[in-house]
Amino acid sequence: MIWEMRRRLNTYTAYSIGCGVVWAAILTGARGKDNFDNILLGFLGWVSGWTSATIARRVYPPPKAHVGRGSTTSPRRGQRRVRSEA
Repeated sequence: MIWEMRRRLNTYTAYSIGCGVVWAAILTGARGKDNFDNILLGFLGWVSGWTSATIARRVYPPPKAHVGRGSTTSPRRGQRRVRSEA
């Protein structure tokens, strides 16, 4: 049960919600202070980066592991490196 909860919370969605909560607290605490504009600018920069990363995660899937002829990648745990005989 704990493992399922940990797996569910270890997602990009959970990360995004957590960041949103933290930024809401920061912006609420900074409201009315002299440096609020700088903090707001930092928040907008974070939103820009988050949006870019979210688009990249949707458009470009993670690369598939390739182990085979001419591969320079290390094999995954439990797999043996395939040697080509050329």
